[in-house]
Amino acid sequence: MLRFYTAGESHGQALLAFVSGLPAGLLVDIEFINRELHRRQLGYGRGGRQKIEKDRADIFAGVRQGKTIGAPIALRIENRDWANWEKILPVEATSAPEADSRKLVAPRPGHADLAGSQKFNFHDARYVLERASARETAARVAAGAFAKQLLKQFGTEIASHTIQVGHVRLERAVCWDEIRAVCQDLESPLRCADAPTQEKMKEEVDAALKAGDTVGGVFEIVAHKVPVGIGSHAQWDEKLDGRLAQALMSVQAVKAVEIGSGVRAAGSYGSEVQDEISYDKGARRFRRTSNRAGGLEGGIANGEDVVIRGYLKPISTLRKPLGTVDMVTKEPVQAAYERSDWCVVPAGGVAGEAMVALVLADAFLQKFGGDSLAEMQRNFENYARQIDEF
Repeated sequence: MLRFYTAGESHGQALLAFVSGLPAGLLVDIEFINRELHRRQLGYGRGGRQKIEKDRADIFAGVRQGKTIGAPIALRIENRDWANWEKILPVEATSAPEADSRKLVAPRPGHADLAGSQKFNFHDARYVLERASARETAARVAAGAFAKQLLKQFGTEIASHTIQVGHVRLERAVCWDEIRAVCQDLESPLRCADAPTQEKMKEEVDAALKAGDTVGGVFEIVAHKVPVGIGSHAQWDEKLDGRLAQALMSVQAVKAVEIGSGVRAAGSYGSEVQDEISYDKGARRFRRTSNRAGGLEGGIANGEDVVIRGYLKPISTLRKPLGTVDMVTKEPVQAAYERSDWCVVPAGGVAGEAMVALVLADAFLQKFGGDSLAEMQRNFENYARQIDEF
């Protein structure tokens, strides 16, 4: 029911996002959207591009008088770096010398450069890398900010934090209040809730830069106060855990996804893994004594926090390049270098939040429907009474 797609290249004129399916009457906080875009640009280990871009969303359809009108939403995020690329990536046909086109014929190992060039029959990875770049996630973050604003109307919030950078991992449990606080702290360098661990993470990032290398890590996303019953067990593509995993895997450089304690559970006995059930008579709620399932059972939200982790590989652009092969001459060469970051784990978390928000917002719309926010809220309240009376 909620659909979105993006368009635009890393060094093109702008990034575009289109969102369709939001109910009419949702109050839109444009400064919240811009704050989310700013959060995506932060983080220890970012490169020079973040000093050029000052991402802000320009909404030009679907929002009037500060509220959604039930029509598709369209927004634009300007690429300020376009001024340096306008003659290199013009829309119109050009007779400019080929040397001015910044062709990339030395594909980077781990990037879409070579596979994409072979797929589209380009002997130049420029057109592939421009769209494959994680710069595209800015448009996703803007779209996800709308989804977050819808979810907040029903008490659901989403936040992320960093639990690993390179070889340094946060070993203690972190509560929701800590995650929410570090998520809102724009001064936090790596968005890790534990200060001593964060300092060690910074050392890991510094070591990667000094070596001309890059470093990956793990971010954790928590969706707080997701109502029981969102999602479905009935069909493979309706299972909420499957949809969330696909969404998070689509973020550039994410190579694995974990829900709850899924990795550890695979090497455990059932008695060590399942979350026992209790009943809180005062709150009239079923509870789990733990949350190893990550808030999802059988593809359905069980009322606990939804916990999902993205495992982000080190990005493919290295200052000390790896070996590759020239796509034209077929001779061995060093991989191309494009101005780049060397650690993007916190930014990956923000992009992941957006994708989780978009999936959950769609699941809410499927469950509660409604052409207007007021209608959707009535349906939600009726369902809440059903849960109370169960």
